Amino acid sequence: MIDIEYARTMSRYDRWQNQSLVAAADRMTQQDGWKDRGAFFGSIAGTLNHILWDHRVWLARQRGDSATASEIGARQPYTNAPREWSDYKRQRRALDEETGTWCDRLTAADVSRPVRWMRGNTPVVTEFGFNLVHMFNHATHHRGQVHAMLTAAGVDPGSTDLPMLPNDV
Repeated sequence: MIDIEYARTMSRYDRWQNQSLVAAADRMTQQDGWKDRGAFFGSIAGTLNHILWDHRVWLARQRGDSATASEIGARQPYTNAPREWSDYKRQRRALDEETGTWCDRLTAADVSRPVRWMRGNTPVVTEFGFNLVHMFNHATHHRGQVHAMLTAAGVDPGSTDLPMLPNDV
């Protein structure tokens, strides 16, 4: 389905877009970040926290943790959304760094191996590469929601176009 260069490129894109949204949200007050804007996760901060949490769940699954999302989430230090913007930024940077290092270590054999995990009480087996596409696509989807909320609030988050990905990210 994919190769390791896809994973590495998407990890870089993910980091770039997370940095762009953080920089844009830095121009708002923390109160504005938590303001309910009618999105699925309510606010800019709520949506960013969902992306952070879900990314941790999928990364754990890819590393062989077959527990349910709520069980994985309960073991994560970020289960409850960081209320302080500085905490979120620190956690986001750390996860982006961790993901980049992890993607750099992937091998060609990794992308086609089966991954076993649980959805509620149902065991699921999916291909590693398929899960990786989902992990990055899911984040892109929700970052699009954050981008729209920032834009509606008068804050320009910048380009999201993959061809504009800087070489130094």
